[in-house]
Amino acid sequence: MTKKRLPVAPAGRPCAGVTCEPLPSALERWNGGLKAAASEDNSISVFDVIGKDYWGEGVSAKRIAGALRSMNGTDVTVNINSPGGDMFEGLAIYNLLREYPGKVTVKVLGLAASGASIIAMAGDEIQIGRGAFLMIHNCWVVAVGNRHDFAAMAENMAPFDNAMADIYSARSGLDSDTVKQMMDDESYIGGSDAIEKGLADSLLSSDAVTSDEDSPAAALRKLDSLLAKANTPRSERRKLLKALTGNMPGAVTDPTGTPSAADASPEILAKLDAALSGLVLAC
Repeated sequence: MTKKRLPVAPAGRPCAGVTCEPLPSALERWNGGLKAAASEDNSISVFDVIGKDYWGEGVSAKRIAGALRSMNGTDVTVNINSPGGDMFEGLAIYNLLREYPGKVTVKVLGLAASGASIIAMAGDEIQIGRGAFLMIHNCWVVAVGNRHDFAAMAENMAPFDNAMADIYSARSGLDSDTVKQMMDDESYIGGSDAIEKGLADSLLSSDAVTSDEDSPAAALRKLDSLLAKANTPRSERRKLLKALTGNMPGAVTDPTGTPSAADASPEILAKLDAALSGLVLAC
């Protein structure tokens, strides 16, 4: 179907104090080493979290807008392997692709979770790997406040959940109630099932995807996911990971591209070990 028939996503955020992060379950399933086997002209890679993370990395609407401007309306391929992240940024990217005058072909190489699945819906044609997944769910945010703040936040989130359901429904032809139940269930939808449900058009050929070892950034994100499962507070996770990396994931790679913790203090490594040991005991 043409992307122009899809609904426009709501812009902006319900309030400045809310932030979004990838679900730990999505990070756990994400293989950050999956890439397109061959680079194409006029292609955009969505191979990271959606929106800027606390290292200043990730796929932003500003970056996608710049890439699309440079393509001057010619056809574009969007390759996706992302655990999601900032849902509001994902909706903004969806709008950019929907409004782009050229044909947009989306290729889901590994995982298009959460906000990345919304981006995937903006293709005139959606191709998905046989072993790839879409993941759809209700808006998942990080917020602070009292009970009145949380009651207001739940009310503010409802229009965004409805907007996402409308997009999935318009793309697939599934009725709204079915889509909303899938979102309530936090559904992982495999390649063939996505086609059957109308959320994708065709399977990618087996040689369209290649796999390298996880990038240092992906490895650190998985570590963050494990720490979150061990109930390590978000602020403490940031301190531990920043202590391991210096500042950013890319700053700690050796020539072979593997992350290094050689400069981490014994205290930091002890805290990391204690947090992960808590996860082992919990299992």
